[in-house]
Amino acid sequence: MRYRKSGPTFILRLDRGEEIVSTLKDFCEEQDVRFATVQGIGAVDNAVIGIFAAKTKEYHTTTLSGDHEITSLAGNITTMDNKPYLHLHIMLSDATYLAFGGHLTSAVVSGTCEIFIHTIDEPLGRRFDAGVGLNVFDL
Repeated sequence: MRYRKSGPTFILRLDRGEEIVSTLKDFCEEQDVRFATVQGIGAVDNAVIGIFAAKTKEYHTTTLSGDHEITSLAGNITTMDNKPYLHLHIMLSDATYLAFGGHLTSAVVSGTCEIFIHTIDEPLGRRFDAGVGLNVFDL
């Protein structure tokens, strides 16, 4: 991964073979990113995405293998238990132009991945909400 900073924004390039979520978590720890928005595009060849079933309060995941274009990567970075907490969603397109989207659990870059992390001055944490079954903004 390579990066540059411009004002409150980090500009990242992840390279082939790098796993997006773990690379971003490590980056946030190293750069002390506590609250930010994330957007990106790129290509992956192995991704695990999920959808949250509100009635059962469970995530259901699927693995997508083969070439996929990241048509949109969006989310936020907060903290939970004083560690970076990434909440990322992704939209992927396959070779037949079918789109798949959901919560990003993991994805391995196949070509490149270009990401913008726009930091926000005041940190924001998360807390578990038992009624919803999710870690929500602690406002």
